[in-house]
Amino acid sequence: MREYVILTDTGSDLEQELRAPYGIEYVSMRCIIGEKDSAADPDWGDYSAKEFYDMLRVGKRIRTAQVPPEDYKAIFEKHLSAGKDVLYIATSSNISAGVNTARTVAVDIGAKYPENKIVIVDALRACYALGILVLTAAELRADGKTIDEVAAWLEENKLTANMEGTVDKLTWLKQAGRVSATSAFFGGLLNIKPIIMADAQGKNYAVEKTKGRKNSLERVAQRVADTYVDVPYQKVFISHADCLEDAETLKALVCEKVGKELNVHIGYVGCCVGASVGPGQLGVYYFGKKVTTNAPLINA
Repeated sequence: MREYVILTDTGSDLEQELRAPYGIEYVSMRCIIGEKDSAADPDWGDYSAKEFYDMLRVGKRIRTAQVPPEDYKAIFEKHLSAGKDVLYIATSSNISAGVNTARTVAVDIGAKYPENKIVIVDALRACYALGILVLTAAELRADGKTIDEVAAWLEENKLTANMEGTVDKLTWLKQAGRVSATSAFFGGLLNIKPIIMADAQGKNYAVEKTKGRKNSLERVAQRVADTYVDVPYQKVFISHADCLEDAETLKALVCEKVGKELNVHIGYVGCCVGASVGPGQLGVYYFGKKVTTNAPLINA
C-alpha cells in the first residue's frame, strides 16, 4: 500500500492533541481582524479563544477567508514530491469554496507527479462533524485501509456525521446575512433560540425555534438522542463559543437522554464559524442516522 497523508482544513476544529496521534495535517483558512490577516489556527496561536470571543462581544468586526491557493499548492507538492499520496477531507462546499480551489490546484500539481494522486472528499460537514470524519479516516488508515477504501467509506458515511446545535444571540447571524434585521430584532426581544442542524447538502439550517436558553439545550439534547446510533467508531464532540459551563450542562443532558454515560470531547468552535455564530454557540457532533433530507429554513 502506498503511503498517504490525511489532510484537512481548519474548518474541522481539530486541536493538536487530536491530530498528533495520527499525524493529521491541515491547511489554514484565514481570519482578518481589522487590518491583520492571520491563520485561522485551531490551536489559537495568534490569540486565545477567549480573546477572540471577547473581541466579538465588544463589536469588533471579524472577516474570514478560504485557504489561499498557494497553500494548497505547497502542501500538495510537499507530499507528492516525497512519493506520498494525499487524502484531503474538506469543509463542506456549501460553507467554504476551499474544496473547489483545492480541486483546481490538484489538477495542476497532479500533472507533475503522475505516479501519485490527490483524492479530495467534500465532507459536506464542518466543525467537529468534519473532525469526527477525519479522525475515523485516520483510524481506518491505521487499520490498513488504502486511500481509495477510506475515501469510499467517507463518501458512504459522511451524512451520518450529525450536528445539532443552537446559538445564544442572533446578532452575528444577522451580520453574516443568515437572518434579517427584523427577525434578529424580534428574536432577541422574545428570547428566541434557533435549533440548527446540518442537512444532506452540507448546509446548516434553523429547523426549530425555542424560547430561552434552557429550553434550547433540552431540545438539542433530545434531537441528539432521537438520531444517535451505536457504532464501533462512535465519537461525540461538543463545541462551544466561550460558554464552557453551558457545554458541560449540554453534555449531561445528552448523556441523560441517550441513556448512558458517553465519552464526550468538549472544545471551542473555531474562529471561522465562530465569527458567524458569535459567543454562546453550542453544537453536538456525533454519528447517527443518515441525514437524507434538507430541512426547511425557518428564519429565527
